[in-house]
Amino acid sequence: MLTFAHQEHIPSYYFDSRNQDFQLPALSQIEQADVCVIGAGFFGLSAALELAEKGKKVIVLEGARVGFGASGRSGGQAINGFEEGIDEYIKQVGFDKARKLWEMSLEAIDIIDERIAKYGIQCDWKKGYATLALNDRRMDDLIEMEKASHENFGYQNMQLWDKAQLKRHLGSDIYVGGLYDSNSGHLHPLNYCLGLAKACLNLGVQIFEQSPVVDLIEKNGALEVKTDRSAVIAQDVILAVNAYIDVLPNSIHHGINRKILPVESFIIATEPLSQTLADSLINNGMSVCDNNLLLDYYRLSADNRLLFGSDSSSEKDMIAVMRRNMLHVFPQLEDVKIDYGWAGPIDMTMNSTPHFGRISPHIYFTQGYSGHGVALTGLAGRIVAEAILGDDQRLRIFEGLKVPSVYGGKIVKNLATKIGVQYYKFLDRFR
Repeated sequence: MLTFAHQEHIPSYYFDSRNQDFQLPALSQIEQADVCVIGAGFFGLSAALELAEKGKKVIVLEGARVGFGASGRSGGQAINGFEEGIDEYIKQVGFDKARKLWEMSLEAIDIIDERIAKYGIQCDWKKGYATLALNDRRMDDLIEMEKASHENFGYQNMQLWDKAQLKRHLGSDIYVGGLYDSNSGHLHPLNYCLGLAKACLNLGVQIFEQSPVVDLIEKNGALEVKTDRSAVIAQDVILAVNAYIDVLPNSIHHGINRKILPVESFIIATEPLSQTLADSLINNGMSVCDNNLLLDYYRLSADNRLLFGSDSSSEKDMIAVMRRNMLHVFPQLEDVKIDYGWAGPIDMTMNSTPHFGRISPHIYFTQGYSGHGVALTGLAGRIVAEAILGDDQRLRIFEGLKVPSVYGGKIVKNLATKIGVQYYKFLDRFR
């Protein structure tokens, strides 16, 4: 079972290379706010920042530490678009709304640019991202993706690379080609999250760590958010717990946990590589992902470590599994040591569509980023802040997306996740 109450950060490369170290107090007395945010990750802090910039009094309650979840231990890739192809969104909501969704996904990247510049966030932000194909059929998918974004929306930042073009930048022979996007990129996720927290604090946002929420009660026209020690009284509440939503009582989330499956992802980090060896792997600073259903993703850190991640499995020695996966891509790393290995859940929906909405007129949530959380969380924070401030047009577009439910409780969800992993492995062999 996932848990986060009163936890410290898990050991990871990101934690050991963090450039700030918050030790914020727990909530110990009743506080008043315009908005109470539950969760101090990318989405919660993004919403808090947007609202504070507009003069709202905001309190953020974090059950563990700032950036404890996926925001502090993900692959760090900030990717435009959505996990599902844009054609699926056109089918669901029509061309005009699908265009707006695409434009908002580009805005999500712009938000990262803006916040890093505005608040001086040091997080090794670097542009360049490539999706790679392992066979001709999967290359056809990338060709269709480039065609759809170019012809439907006039997007000019993607380039199709054949095997020879890819080899100029990547030291692996297993791919037939790729799709390079010069606008997407990657960053140090924990340092970005801590930078957002510092910006919030400087704007007067109160952040309380080690303050897990245990109940949410509507009382006298306001919302009382109870922690295990005290409470916050607010007009609006934002649920920003994502993959950890199952930990909250149903009386708080009202069943929206049925829309997501927590999927484990695992990352290893090598020892620092020589510049020559690092350049022989990736020489243009891009982050990389293949287009399997169960995919590998990797990039070089600022100190020339290869960070290599993949969807996790039930195998016990995941460092050994991930090292084997890494050597399949880069056999030249046979003698390189692995310094770190860590895991964490990400929140997937059954159809990879993000799930944004409202439980009631004053309780907001977003979840189900499905691997696009580094970018989409910033957009989600802005959209929810807009709704709280009186303009919910963009939120209503997301509310119109269809997201299927998973029924049967945690046991069924866990079983569905395990079966799904094996099923996707089977499909990947024949795609």
